[in-house]
Amino acid sequence: MAAAVALWVRTEPPLLGALPLPPPGRLGRPYLRKMAAYARRRAAEGCFPRLRWARWRHIACGKLRLGRGLAWLYFQRFLRLRPAPPPRSLRRAEAEAACGSAEELERERSKLSVDTLQFLLFLYLQQLSRLSLRTALRGEQWPSPAAAAPGPAGKGAGQSKNWNDQDHLAFLLAHLSDMLELLLEPEQLSASSHATSNSLVSYEAVCALSFLIEGTVEGSGTVHPLHELALWQPCQEKNGYSKSNNAFSFPKLESWLRSCLTTNPFGMTACLRSGKKLAWAQQVEGTTRRAKIACNAPVVPEVFPMVIMSQVYKQTLAKSSDTLVGAHVRIHRCNESFIYLLSPLRSVTIEKCRNSTFVLGSVQVSVHVHSCDNVKVIAVCYSLSLSSTTGCTFHVLTPTQPLILAGNQAVSLAPFHTHYPMLEDHMAQVGLATLPNYWDSPMLLGKESSDTSVFRLLPPSDFYTFVIPFEMEGDTTETPGGLPHAYQKALSQREQKVQIWQKMVKEASLSNAAC
Repeated sequence: MAAAVALWVRTEPPLLGALPLPPPGRLGRPYLRKMAAYARRRAAEGCFPRLRWARWRHIACGKLRLGRGLAWLYFQRFLRLRPAPPPRSLRRAEAEAACGSAEELERERSKLSVDTLQFLLFLYLQQLSRLSLRTALRGEQWPSPAAAAPGPAGKGAGQSKNWNDQDHLAFLLAHLSDMLELLLEPEQLSASSHATSNSLVSYEAVCALSFLIEGTVEGSGTVHPLHELALWQPCQEKNGYSKSNNAFSFPKLESWLRSCLTTNPFGMTACLRSGKKLAWAQQVEGTTRRAKIACNAPVVPEVFPMVIMSQVYKQTLAKSSDTLVGAHVRIHRCNESFIYLLSPLRSVTIEKCRNSTFVLGSVQVSVHVHSCDNVKVIAVCYSLSLSSTTGCTFHVLTPTQPLILAGNQAVSLAPFHTHYPMLEDHMAQVGLATLPNYWDSPMLLGKESSDTSVFRLLPPSDFYTFVIPFEMEGDTTETPGGLPHAYQKALSQREQKVQIWQKMVKEASLSNAAC
């Protein structure tokens, strides 16, 4: 008997690709179908099989009625999800930073393109964030990702849907037919734009679906993309593959996918249930809370590791570890603590934390902060987004505009202001440069998109540098990229006043006699 195939939803597309905000109505199924047909018709104009930025801008702004900023946001987020050598990312950042005008920047961006079919799936995936009010008012408890407890309005953990692999599976099963139809060639659709029993799914379409699905052959211990498993000889009869036309029968392929799909064995559920427990934070004397930290790094072949920490309370946790390199990190319900994760990270999500400081190494894709009060986040990251936060401060170096989503109050944005010896090496490892840096140019999305009072730029008079109090080997001795002039001037003036005061004390020849 042939070994069984297990398929699951890849972690990264829903975790990092589905933006934590409800998508515009025109990213719904009918409009994406029209976009798919339009792209195929305009293949010679840079729409198919790869979609150039200029053509996507035309489709997004002219036909889907999206703003240019939002169109670029989707495009650049998808680009960041696709594997790219760090040197290429650094060259792209250097070219963008060298642009002296908006026209030059557009010309530079027009060199970029994405796989059209994969990008259509990415846009469809934005529906994952379309939450009901009931879901938005529910929170999560450790250790069960399915367990829920009521939370205050506006402070729910709806964003954790991006982490919940059970939700990912349910979403894919509910929308699998629509996604497959989105990938079909026009002649394979009926007059009502639906598949028929005779419809064929091209091999290229199944390759695109590998953006969302991967799997393994039972007992092999190796993860493969969907298209490789679909061509495995024992599966071809079940999924309807025909070598003569290099395509799959739509009904057989859909049936095979549904029979093989299961929960991601390397997702959050598995990490909580069977991941290795880490003793990074010790119980504080006199408290009853214990920090809970787990990772799945020891059991994940060829997949980015996952680290989940919860309930770090009144502690200082500092770590630079191979376990963290390239990891997706979720920090949950941490209070009155200082947490330093000084390694190159893939992504970081900070949820329901209070009165704490988080110092992060270079973050390759995203930092998302949700439902936090009075926290400070210090990071070099590709992107930053925040929702339902109150009184939080963000010291960031980022080549993209920070996303201020719904429910935020009293946000302070400030320049990145610290360093540790390995920081520049870690930045190079994840493809992050010092320019461009848009820390002070946030994009407001959601119902408060016109309310600029929800954030402020930290006044230079309130600005102080931050010292990381740990010794490490490395060559970085100052803040990468330096400080903006106004902030550097404020520091210099403050330092000058201290020197003047010290000089006055010295010249006063004061005695040591007690008053």
